[in-house]
This record gives sequence, C-alpha cells and structure tokens, in this order.
Amino acid sequence: VDGKIQVDTPPCPGPPHVATMKTVLASRTIDIPEGVEVKIVHRCVTVKGPRGELYRDLSHVDMDLRIVDGKIQVDIWFANRQQLACVRTVCSHIDNMLVGVTRGFLYKMRFVYSHFPINVTVNGDNVEIRNFLGEKRVRKVKLLDGVSYVRSADVKDQIELTGNDIANVSLTCAQIQQSTNVRKKDLRKFLDGIYVSEKGAIPEE
Repeated sequence: VDGKIQVDTPPCPGPPHVATMKTVLASRTIDIPEGVEVKIVHRCVTVKGPRGELYRDLSHVDMDLRIVDGKIQVDIWFANRQQLACVRTVCSHIDNMLVGVTRGFLYKMRFVYSHFPINVTVNGDNVEIRNFLGEKRVRKVKLLDGVSYVRSADVKDQIELTGNDIANVSLTCAQIQQSTNVRKKDLRKFLDGIYVSEKGAIPEE
C-alpha cells in the first residue's frame, strides 16, 4: 500500500507464559535422639548410633541442610511445588536413618502355596528358594549389605529380614517376592509365592 510492503507476522507458537507462584521459605526440623551422632558435610549425612553407622548423599537436592540447636533443619528457598515435595522426602530419608541406627527395621515374609511346599534356605549371602510350583530350578537372591536372615521359630513358613538400612532390607524383600512371580498362568488361581506380611521398626523390648 502506497509503495510499502506489508508483512503479516504469525503469532508466537506455544502456550502463553504462566507465572508459577513460589514459596519464599519452606522449613522442617528433625529431632536427634539421645545417643545418636549426626554429621552433615556438603549435604552428605552420616548418622552413628548404637546399632551402627549409615551414610546418605543428598547433594542432588538444592536445599540448606544443617544442624541447629541439636536438631536437623532443612530449608529450601523460592521453591515451586516439585521442590517443596523434596523437603518432606529428605526428612523421611533422614528419619529412617535415625530409626535404623537406634532400633533397626524388621520385615516378615510368609510362604503361600496350595500344593508344592516352598523350601527356603540360606547359603552364605544367598537365599535359595526350591520346589516353587514343583520346579527343579533353584532361585537365588543375594542378601544386600547389612541384611540378616532368620527363619521364624514360632511361626510356620515365615522368614524375618532385619537391618539398619531400610532401603537394603526392603529391596531384598522385593527381590525375594519378585523371584517367585508366577508366569504364564492365571494369577487369580495360582497365588503361590513369598509375600511381605509385616514390616516396620523393630519393637522396643
């Protein structure tokens, strides 16, 4: 028009920018029990207690982690919703470490079978499962570091796994359960396996 070239610019692709609200400061504290020593260096937590020592690297989470007045304080500044969820997660990890070095964790597993009795033994660091559904194959699951195996004396077809690190104890139980997954059969009918029946901290005497 009038010797000028008119160019229609297309709209900017993508959704419009939406401002996300951030929390200025989110803070939580954890009490340190008596007889427990906690050391924090560069967000790497070391916990020493009557049952032993545990170490966890939390440096991948952007937050302030320090000891204030005998308590562990976790602070995170200007966090969105995803980062706020990390505060509770980190506190849960540290709390599990404190429980582990003072009381420890106990997981109980029961054998379930309809016809072929499941035979479970321990050989060194391996749990060996035989006669599952009448199979000749021997299933072997390695006990992770710090996990101990005990066959229950008062309850038939039950084993107990104990340890200080809840991650190692629960992961060992999960591997034992998954090793007895029934394949290529109707799971509503074939319920055989080894399942977790009870879990938690070792009860105080």
